[in-house]
Amino acid sequence: MTKKRTWKFWTSRTILILFLVGIFWLINLIWFRPFNIEHFYDKIFVELAIDSPELTTSVGIPILYDRSKDELDDISDAKQWESFYKMKEDYETLMSYDFESQSEENKLNTKILAFYLQGLKDSEPFFYHGYPVNQMGGIQSGLPSLMESAHKLRDESDVEAYISRLSKFDTKFEQLIENLKIAENKGIIPPKFVIKRVVDEMKGFTGILTETTDSTKVSNTTLSAEKSNILYTNFELKIDKLDEISAEQKTSYKKQVEVEIDTTVFRAYQNLIDYFEKLDEKATTDDGVWKLPNGAAYYRHQLKQSTTTNLNPEEVHQIGLSEVARIKSEMKNILLAEGYVDSTKTVGAIIQELNKEERFLFPNTDEGRQMVLDEYDRILSEISGGLDDAFDVRPKAGLEVKRVPEFKEEGSAGAYYKGPAMDDSRGGVFYANLRNVHESVKFGMKTLAYHEGIPGHHFQIAIQSELEGVPVFRTIGLFTAYVEGWALYSEQLGWELGLYDNDPFGNLGRLQAEMFRAVRLVVDTGIHYKKWTREEAIDYMVLNTGMTTTEVTTEIERYIVWPGQACAYKIGMLKILELREKSKQELGNEFDLREFHNVVLKNGAVPLGILEEIVDSYIRETLTKNII
Repeated sequence: MTKKRTWKFWTSRTILILFLVGIFWLINLIWFRPFNIEHFYDKIFVELAIDSPELTTSVGIPILYDRSKDELDDISDAKQWESFYKMKEDYETLMSYDFESQSEENKLNTKILAFYLQGLKDSEPFFYHGYPVNQMGGIQSGLPSLMESAHKLRDESDVEAYISRLSKFDTKFEQLIENLKIAENKGIIPPKFVIKRVVDEMKGFTGILTETTDSTKVSNTTLSAEKSNILYTNFELKIDKLDEISAEQKTSYKKQVEVEIDTTVFRAYQNLIDYFEKLDEKATTDDGVWKLPNGAAYYRHQLKQSTTTNLNPEEVHQIGLSEVARIKSEMKNILLAEGYVDSTKTVGAIIQELNKEERFLFPNTDEGRQMVLDEYDRILSEISGGLDDAFDVRPKAGLEVKRVPEFKEEGSAGAYYKGPAMDDSRGGVFYANLRNVHESVKFGMKTLAYHEGIPGHHFQIAIQSELEGVPVFRTIGLFTAYVEGWALYSEQLGWELGLYDNDPFGNLGRLQAEMFRAVRLVVDTGIHYKKWTREEAIDYMVLNTGMTTTEVTTEIERYIVWPGQACAYKIGMLKILELREKSKQELGNEFDLREFHNVVLKNGAVPLGILEEIVDSYIRETLTKNII
């Protein structure tokens, strides 16, 4: 007699089958080619996140954060090559899916991901090119920033993970030094000024006396440095707010952090300092990447990666010269109208004088620094309430204005933006560099706020991070020309919307900022293609922008270590303006600025060629809809 199956039997059998199917799907997702291309899109991001504890922490990826919060990335040479070959496999897998059978949405996803992976694939001949430690970034500044701004300290497990990460600084730095030695043996050595900047930065970070070179003396020269270091002060500030940890345990944890900083972190930094001080003997004052093996090809590659176009260095240089001439003419007209007439002075010289006028300056004090932050808050609040005619989409995430951390402000840009965390634990942050308050000239503040905040980076990056129904990689800004092009476009948009009406000096500040980006096209190609010296580039930029020599020096040094990146801004802006004008011409009265901005923003960052395809599709669909 057959035994009757109960509902419990069938329920358990169903659960078992679903479980086995789920396991099979997961195995297929992680180790093999997923059946569904949408799963493959997710697979790439999941693998990247699993492989990078620091990325997981930086963007606040839920679930994965706790899994790896006590680890640091493996940056050994073997691991980096392993990751590179895996990326090449991913590219081939992506290309194996039948493109024509994909939905329109997935065709767009595939084209975007293919462009990105193809760029990485093409970088193989330049695997060791570049300067992974420089005055703009690198592990020496990036790790402390990660620990301070992204590593959560919510409970005891976070505290222990923090200490664990400090204990691994030495391994990370050892791997870094080995990588640097490989590049050194291939003739890839940064210019002398880069070495000096990073050595000074690291000595300042650790509190090591300038004359100290013997790593055995580290403890003797840094007895008071641990507790004043950001890794300690950040920890102390946050752990003191945790009520669930006893006072005795807090004291114990603080002591552990102090010991790790002294015995592990500072020694790791000293080893890197020692390496760079020895490397300085081989370094030269040649600044362009033309000096590197296969340097000309490397620069063309970097230019393509940054601009997402096939423009060659000479074309970029000529676009820059043309834009500089146009913007200079517009600036002269404003200066003449405001009574600044002196035929013996250049526009740059007059701007430098304006920068020193008392009416345009905040006091160079801590009170003045707070006044700058307050003024940025006011500007952002003002513009946020006046954009309804241009936008019907806005980010959910909030925006905060903060000072660039003091330990790294000397080598940092004048401002930068950090997007919201994926777990919504933090909104967007606009960081203003307040090393010298007099660099924050009042008539330039509107433009910088529009660029870094609203409707610039905060709108674009936060809206992108909040996109729904798209693969995770679409929520990340992978393409600098689009990201920075939008931010620069936002500066001009502010003027077009009347936000500079009755503010001629504010508009002058806007044009000065645009001149700044146009000049970048000239000096970046000048340095890396035409073999300009650092000093020639500085002189050209000071002459045409009116920026201080201090500001310009920081900028030029940035372009030297990030070849091609500075060209993305203006090229991206020009493409967005070109596409907007094309939309206006073809749609006529049917053109709606809000719809255009939706098309640009709601697809996230894309290569400029793909952006043109998206806008062309929008034009066709709008025309077809109106005909019907």
